[in-house]
Amino acid sequence: MKYVLSLLFFLLLTVIGSSQSLTGEQLLERAIAYHDPQGNWETFNGTLYVSMETPNAPKRDSKIQINLPQEYFQVEATQGDKTTGYKLDGEQCTIALNGKTDLSPSDLEENNLSCERATLYKNYYTYLYGLPMKLKDPGTYIDPVVEQVNFKGKDYLRLKVTYDEAVGTDIWYFYFDPKTYAMEVYQFYKGDPADQGKDTGEYILLEGEEVISGIRMPKNRAWYYNKGDKYLGTDFLRTNR
Repeated sequence: MKYVLSLLFFLLLTVIGSSQSLTGEQLLERAIAYHDPQGNWETFNGTLYVSMETPNAPKRDSKIQINLPQEYFQVEATQGDKTTGYKLDGEQCTIALNGKTDLSPSDLEENNLSCERATLYKNYYTYLYGLPMKLKDPGTYIDPVVEQVNFKGKDYLRLKVTYDEAVGTDIWYFYFDPKTYAMEVYQFYKGDPADQGKDTGEYILLEGEEVISGIRMPKNRAWYYNKGDKYLGTDFLRTNR
């Protein structure tokens, strides 16, 4: 019995020591190996169907087409009786409202439609569904220190990420399962959370997975404010309508 206990204690120390010795870059590589084991993200060409549910608002259903090699992006979103569409084909931008693309300046202004907004959607969707692979992009800085933390009752390996000012000024944290290296939470702050930024930003809880083009993507994402844990909404990923 004493031998068994000693062996278990040794194995526990080995596991703890292994996670403690990981650098930020090593943790990221293991997370990418879990989510994109065949390295398919760089050539991703697929369609995502996302439903967004938020309190006191109609559900929004979006069809998102991403073709990274061709630099092509298209999103069509329906909420209530309005359908908006954005298409970016290289440098060419097309905007649609309820199937109509010949829009007047007043149509664009009244419905908050613009090519700048199209680029925002492209960056948003390719970033969040391209994680953690997108953390290899230029202008991304991976903190070398990996923290062992408990978040919402579960133990994680936490990675801190910052960016060039031209890329973004938020401070991000990514939480990975210490055994599988699956990404299960991410969180951002508008400044240092140890100082003035602690009551800013949001955290996102990931639940379930959809395998698309060999990539494990989060199936459900629930959004909350860091301050007060206020619930904001959940988006649900599907592979078809």
